[in-house]
Amino acid sequence: MLANKMKITALDMDARGIGHLQNEDGTVGKVVFVDGALPGEVVSTQTYRKKPHWENAQMTFLHVESSQRTKPRCSYFGVCGGCSMQHLSADAQVAIKQRVLEDSLWHISKVKAQTMLRPIYGPTWGYRYRARLSVRNVVKKGVVLVGFHEKKSRFVANTESCEILPPHVSRMFLPLRAMIAQLSIVDDLPQIELAVGEDVTAMVLRIMKPLSAEDEIILKQFADLHKVQWWLQTGGPDAVEIFYPTTPQLHYLLPEFGVRMPFKPTDFTQVNHHINRVMVERALRLLEVQPHERVADLFCGLGNFTLPLATLARAVVGIEGSKALTERAMDNAVANGLADKTSFSTRNLFEITVDDLIALGKFDRFLIDPPRDGAMALCEALGQLAEKQPELLPKRIVYVSCSPGTLARDAGLLVKAGYVTSFAGVVNMFPHTSHVESMAVFDLK
Repeated sequence: MLANKMKITALDMDARGIGHLQNEDGTVGKVVFVDGALPGEVVSTQTYRKKPHWENAQMTFLHVESSQRTKPRCSYFGVCGGCSMQHLSADAQVAIKQRVLEDSLWHISKVKAQTMLRPIYGPTWGYRYRARLSVRNVVKKGVVLVGFHEKKSRFVANTESCEILPPHVSRMFLPLRAMIAQLSIVDDLPQIELAVGEDVTAMVLRIMKPLSAEDEIILKQFADLHKVQWWLQTGGPDAVEIFYPTTPQLHYLLPEFGVRMPFKPTDFTQVNHHINRVMVERALRLLEVQPHERVADLFCGLGNFTLPLATLARAVVGIEGSKALTERAMDNAVANGLADKTSFSTRNLFEITVDDLIALGKFDRFLIDPPRDGAMALCEALGQLAEKQPELLPKRIVYVSCSPGTLARDAGLLVKAGYVTSFAGVVNMFPHTSHVESMAVFDLK
């Protein structure tokens, strides 16, 4: 297709440069999303997808380079789909994510935080302690591939290392590929789930056929040599079982609160342990919990926030949709000596009603940490609670989000319920990717 020359004015949510075509009369034309281009750059592009109101294009020539452009550290950048922002300096990545958060709050719900928090950021390489790696035996090339998918493709990228995984895991790529090639189930092993704890590197093999006796020997030898703990998954998440070695236990620490969190490798835990520690500390500091108060941790999971909260509050109730998770969260509370101040309830928070909130009773503060879908039903129920029994409303809410769009939507609902947005800021949980994690604080007027 015909190449176009344009200036890039911004980045979209997928880290693509945003430019505009020029109409024949000189006016601004439709928007173009340009792979690999950065704000402030002048580029030539070639369109590969055209729609009535927008186009997708590839950068073919860089005429004016941004001062924020940097050389990607990973030689697979642009081919592997694991990262999308390595060509942008780390500081600029954080600044752009902060702008995405502010723009989302304003454009979606006309909400503006009274104070923007300083971004939370940390190590930008070797930070990813959780990952889902695809496996494919490419018979024609005589090679087994292990890694992320190629950019915009279902094919597995041919990578021999990964800069965002811990160095010891990155160094394991080639030995892992060679080991899998020896297994009898090499064509029936589509995925490996990685989970790195304090002193355990666990790998879950998703297997479609049983291991042979020889397979078991090969896996055990690899585990002994590379200090890996194998888990096997023959069905859904509930089918995951430890294989070898069976000790030590996979866990992470929240040392500021004296909390040790055991988990299974398929459990949801934050991928970036360093950032998680800082995030938990900031969330609890912003919540300003007093010793006499009762606090609710909604979408509590295994208790990542619940147990630290129990070290500060009179009582904490963790609420989660999975009974298996709430039971294990209670086990974690017992193991950490916090059972007397902690309780857990299993209910679907995507369908919670104002009557459910009334039945739960008075909470002084809420911590909300939902998945990408957000907490719309909960925020709507709080709005109805403001009309029916406003005395039950929590005076402060800290909302931890992994989607600025749903956070912005829910912020609008909370403002309608009588809250003001006191603080907001980004949490750079996923450096070099376009994922935007954030945190906001809402105070009752």
